[in-house]
Amino acid sequence: MLRLKHLCLVENRKALSLLPEGKLLINTINAHSYNTAQKDALFAEALMKGDYLIPDGSSIVKACGWIGAKSRPTERIAGWDLFETEMERLNARGGRCMFMGSSEKVLQLIREKAAGGYPRIEVVTYSPPYKPEFSAEDNAAIIQAINEAAPDLLWIGMTAPKQEKWTYSNWKKLDIHCHVGTIGAVFDFYAGTAKRAPLWWQRHSLEWLYRLLSEPKRMWRRYVIGNPLFLWNIAKEKFSAD
Repeated sequence: MLRLKHLCLVENRKALSLLPEGKLLINTINAHSYNTAQKDALFAEALMKGDYLIPDGSSIVKACGWIGAKSRPTERIAGWDLFETEMERLNARGGRCMFMGSSEKVLQLIREKAAGGYPRIEVVTYSPPYKPEFSAEDNAAIIQAINEAAPDLLWIGMTAPKQEKWTYSNWKKLDIHCHVGTIGAVFDFYAGTAKRAPLWWQRHSLEWLYRLLSEPKRMWRRYVIGNPLFLWNIAKEKFSAD
């Protein structure tokens, strides 16, 4: 079972630019993924055994301090922060970036926007089948596409926990030597098919409320039920012996 107090988290945005070169699996954790990991063993393992874990939620940052966690991040680091840091670094030297996930419509918008925003990056994309679980043939095709692309940066965007579990489960089959980030909604934010909360909401730790108000039918369970559940789970962790 995942325990926040034992996790090693990236502690600030500046540290993102200091990540070493090579094949690294970079995941994010927020209140929703923390809750999900309490009942999904493979997801918990993927988060615990990745190379770097980013606190994508003010609730995670505050909880680390309250429970006396091993890591004490000083700020929230969104998946968007990771995306910008990595893309700017790759653009500075030039290279190939692969986006694996989402629909062909979203990927087309990403290719068009990246051509102007990151002119020194060659963007390649792959849209996997839209289904709850991939077949062996699906997996083989995805892995082959990634390996043949030989990217200098790889983004996986299939929503949590699917993206983290897939990447972790197939990690040894990926014959690549680059950073790999599981960034879900960032695909839509960058493409413009979903709107990120304005800065005021972000700065006041209310991005979750903006998403709830924007998509109440899809998000109500995650936040109306999930937020109190997170507080309950964190309280149990604080007062547990392990």
